[in-house]
Amino acid sequence: MNPFEMVAIIVVAVMIASVLRSRFQRREDSEEAPQERAEALRLREEVKELKERLKVLERITVEKENSLSRQIDDLRDR
Repeated sequence: MNPFEMVAIIVVAVMIASVLRSRFQRREDSEEAPQERAEALRLREEVKELKERLKVLERITVEKENSLSRQIDDLRDR
């Protein structure tokens, strides 16, 4: 057997193996995909809720700081 023929056979065998491996991985991925999508959606909703809560806390903090500074200024003006 010619060395070039041997190299060609090895290359073809590797290509076939990679195609088969990718097909089997796709089947496994498609089975897990709905679970992963549901988890991703749940996490997105949780992040959205946490961002809203953070905005509320920031607003409360800023309002308290402003009211506190106003009270201090009112006491100074007396």
